[in-house]
Amino acid sequence: MLKDTLFSKKQLINLRGAIVPIAQPLVMGIVNLTPDSFYDGGRYTQPELMLRKVSQLLAEGADIIDLGGYSSRPGAVHITPEEEFQRLASGLQLIRRDFPDAILSVDTFRADIARRVVQEFQVDIINDISGGTLDYSMAETIASLQVPYIAMHMPGSPQTMQYQTGYKQLVPDIIHYLSGRINQLKSLGINDIIIDPGFGFGKTREQNFELLQQLEAFRILDFPLLVGISRKSMIYSTLNITPDEALNGTTALHMAALERGANILRVHDVKEAIQTVKLFTLLRDSVQNA
Repeated sequence: MLKDTLFSKKQLINLRGAIVPIAQPLVMGIVNLTPDSFYDGGRYTQPELMLRKVSQLLAEGADIIDLGGYSSRPGAVHITPEEEFQRLASGLQLIRRDFPDAILSVDTFRADIARRVVQEFQVDIINDISGGTLDYSMAETIASLQVPYIAMHMPGSPQTMQYQTGYKQLVPDIIHYLSGRINQLKSLGINDIIIDPGFGFGKTREQNFELLQQLEAFRILDFPLLVGISRKSMIYSTLNITPDEALNGTTALHMAALERGANILRVHDVKEAIQTVKLFTLLRDSVQNA
């Protein structure tokens, strides 16, 4: 039954029992509760600033808020589960107090943290950069929690991924990896899956652009597709600018991703992403109706 399936490629998404069409792509706003993320590290470690940011993203139209307590930038410092959970819990408690109806996602690869944030703070979605390969109990945990799960492609770990960029065939290799993760998840009764090809995770700049160019190939997996390219190095290193200056480039590549089948954009700048989605949808629909 549809009410029992949180995500369906048939242009529907179930968020807290509400069936939402995804013919118009969704926007996920990023809030990093870390001191060392590549773009906004340290900006939202103070409660007041964090709540102000969440309020801003929701007011601008974010469909989902994605919180992270572990920096996954290349070479990031590895922290303990206790520290990661402490960062998340302090933020989640305040967000649930002030924004009880917000759809929340938590970015973690640790099964115990996934369990705790869902059980203690009613987190709606788990976003796992490793697709379950950094904690082999994650899949069974998600099966028991019955929450939507974002499975991303990343070779190795945040500390080693940039040394693992050798592929026989980039896009087929990533599709094969994600297909294997999907099969395992489905075997455990998990059908509420979103796939993320992992821009910037174990890919060179050239590989990131190849991945974006061939993004339509991921439709073969028949699950909603999330794209996270916001202000990443494929943009700022190409343009010889800083992440702070990379909004225009981000918007340009967001349009390219939408044209190639992205269902969810994970972004730092919600207002601009919402505008891009609106223009894309109008353009797409005008062509279909011509």
